Order: sequence, then C-alpha cells, then structure tokens
Amino acid sequence: MKILKVLIILFLVTSFSELKSDEVNDVLKNKILKNIRCLICQGQSVYDSESEFASSIKLIVDSKINDGLKEKQIYQFLREKYGDWVIFDPQLNKNTYVLWLLPLLLFLFGGAIIFKKLNNQK
Repeated sequence: MKILKVLIILFLVTSFSELKSDEVNDVLKNKILKNIRCLICQGQSVYDSESEFASSIKLIVDSKINDGLKEKQIYQFLREKYGDWVIFDPQLNKNTYVLWLLPLLLFLFGGAIIFKKLNNQK
C-alpha cells in the first residue's frame, strides 16, 4: 500500500512539473512571437499573423524552444536568417545607433527650440 502511495505521489509530481514546463515554454514562445515581425504582413507580429510565413516561423520557434535554445539564441538565429528588421525591438549596435538615438536627439532639439522661444517672449 505504501508503494502505491509513493508511486501515485511521484506520478502527480512529474505530471505537474511537465505541465509547468509546458506552460513556461508557451509563455516564452508567445513572448518571442509577439516580438517578431511578419515579413508578409506590414506591421503585424508573427503572433497575430495567419500567413504561411508566420506559420513556419511559429514552428521554427517551437522547435528551437524544444531543442533547449534560450530566447537570445532564438533571436540571433532569426537575425542571421532574416536580418535585424525581423525583430520589433532591435539591439543597440553600430547599425541601429540612429534608430535608438534619433528620438532622443529630436526630443532635445525640440526642447531647446521651445526653451529659446519661451526665453525670447520674456
């Protein structure tokens, strides 16, 4: 009887850990798919798209997660295959300096213009 109880407990523990692992993988998969741009649909993520490209990317990401790759490794694989444009949130590197710094420069330039106008009025 004790052996049966131990086996039932082991079964329950392993089944819950598998469910938790699948849940974590689904969350990771959805996070990655929401950050990947569909190359067919303009401005739509792979998560939201129903195109053939999106379907194939969903399968690729799923297989990469099952292979044990981390999020950054999957993004790197997709960048190598499709370029930096495929990621909605690109990394800061020599090719994306303008993308990251232009909004800051425009904000500072606009602030300087507004500050100068306000000082001229006084």
